[in-house]
Amino acid sequence: MVLNTLSGRFLVLTVLFVMIVEVLIFVPSVARFRQDYLQNKLDLAQLAALATLGTPEGAVSQDLEAELLETAGVRSVILRRDGVRELVLAGNMPLEVIDHFDISTARPLELITDAMRVFLSPEDRVIHVSGVTRSGSEGGVEIDVDEQDLRAAMLDYGTRVFQVSLLISLATATLLFFVVRRLMVRPIKRVVNHMLAYRDSPEDTTRIISPSSSTLEFREAESALHDLEVRLTASLRQKERLAALGSAVAKISHDLRNILSTAQILTDGIDASQDPRVRRTAPKLVNSLDRAVALCERTLTFGKAEEPDPVLERVPLAPLVGEVVDNERQSSAGNSISIVSEVPDDLHLYVDPEQLFRVLSNLVRNAVQAIQGTGEGGTVTVTGHRSDGMAFIRVCDTGPGLPPKAREHLFKPFEGGARQGGTGLGLVIAAEIIRGHGGELQLEVSDTDGTIFAITLPAVEAARAAG
Repeated sequence: MVLNTLSGRFLVLTVLFVMIVEVLIFVPSVARFRQDYLQNKLDLAQLAALATLGTPEGAVSQDLEAELLETAGVRSVILRRDGVRELVLAGNMPLEVIDHFDISTARPLELITDAMRVFLSPEDRVIHVSGVTRSGSEGGVEIDVDEQDLRAAMLDYGTRVFQVSLLISLATATLLFFVVRRLMVRPIKRVVNHMLAYRDSPEDTTRIISPSSSTLEFREAESALHDLEVRLTASLRQKERLAALGSAVAKISHDLRNILSTAQILTDGIDASQDPRVRRTAPKLVNSLDRAVALCERTLTFGKAEEPDPVLERVPLAPLVGEVVDNERQSSAGNSISIVSEVPDDLHLYVDPEQLFRVLSNLVRNAVQAIQGTGEGGTVTVTGHRSDGMAFIRVCDTGPGLPPKAREHLFKPFEGGARQGGTGLGLVIAAEIIRGHGGELQLEVSDTDGTIFAITLPAVEAARAAG
């Protein structure tokens, strides 16, 4: 369909706009045509009257009088001279004159209004017209005219104007149609064709568009598309390499986890040794093996990218946070670190309790480890509140804050570890879990006074409304 194309719609709009302009011109031009038509009648009527007055004794036969009136196209003629009105020609006088017009004193708006009345008046109207002729003679002329003839002449004039306007608009639109196709549609199609070709094979660099348009706007669009395709191709290549690397790392991690698990079993016998040096180094060795095994497991979990969809249920937040706090207190027993829950009892969420437990455990454990790294005591606080249909959970610590590099790559795997030696997988997985719940995990504050991670989740009311 032509109307579904840019050039086709431009063609139709051009014709429409030209016709609108022609209509705006048509109304005053028709009014002008009516004035010229009536002025011409006055001039012819004056000539007919003067011809009559020029005969001997000013008398003409009825046949000649009828012929003069027919030639002038009027019913009667009155001359005004020296303040006296004289009926010179009087043929078939009308029984009633419907309206009177003086075209010599009419204003433009009045002429337009009178012209429009011609099309709305009865066809058999007889009007009385007065005015001054173009010959410049003193006095004036008054005539009676059948408006039906005037209407026919105006319709004929309007039809001719419409036909000419239509031809002009079609010619203009056709010219613009081809100009638009060449200057606008063809460059757009070129960009679209490049996009389609690139879509089919984004790894093929030969399909990347090369900016060539001489038009500034199109060249900017082509340049932007070129940069986008270059970056996307590079990103795809990098992701392919990372995918291959991830597959290799997953295989290595799997085998390494088995080896380290065996080493863990062997360390059970070391714990029973009475050698003082062994007893001093054994806990460190066990902790190192535990961390290595945990790293392998997290790497395998992340590499699978098979985090199950959350099974949502109505969960009171306070008991769940309390369980997390109790577990972490036991793990950090003996340290001067206080773990506190400040979650109200009436705060409920629609969440997967197991997944949210993992997220909170990860955040609290990271906070505890950050404080332990200082060698001093501190506090980890978990708070919760509801506002505007959303629930906000914050894990705050009084640790030293995250290093700048960690903040920059916080939620990137293998780049954004929150602590020295960390991989950042825990935070990446936690953020994915929260997004799966329709929420968001973000770093709110991290400075020398501590760090705050904030979780935003739909509260019970908002979750119900969304359901």
